[in-house]
Amino acid sequence: MRLTKTALSLAIVAGIMCALPAAAQTGTEPREPAWIDLPVAVLQGLDKITARISTFEIPVDQTGRFGTFIITPRACRQKPPTETPESAAFLEIDEQKPDEEQARLFTGWMFASSPALNAVEHPVYDVWLLECRSASTNGQSSAPQ
Repeated sequence: MRLTKTALSLAIVAGIMCALPAAAQTGTEPREPAWIDLPVAVLQGLDKITARISTFEIPVDQTGRFGTFIITPRACRQKPPTETPESAAFLEIDEQKPDEEQARLFTGWMFASSPALNAVEHPVYDVWLLECRSASTNGQSSAPQ
């Protein structure tokens, strides 16, 4: 069987095209930058009744309080310095009212650049993430009791 120059050229081009997807999967494509895990979440809370804003730090896997909220950061991550600044924290927020059982209000990721993306819906308090830090500036949570 004899191949013409055109048929041979098409066969070569088809072979190259089939090999391209395999070459692209060898890890030469750019990767999404990794997040850096940090041990302290810096949060800000608003008491809507008094219009008082409080900034407080809570170490990951420890509990802090803001008003009737019990806040536990489970992870706090930040983009590397070479990327666009972003911090994200996975938070569990419960409410403990006097003489009532503790109730879970929020579980999920909060992003410092988009506080309204995953907001805590509450008539008295707002809480949002400011940043993640490598160490606490005061050694312990400064959340008001």
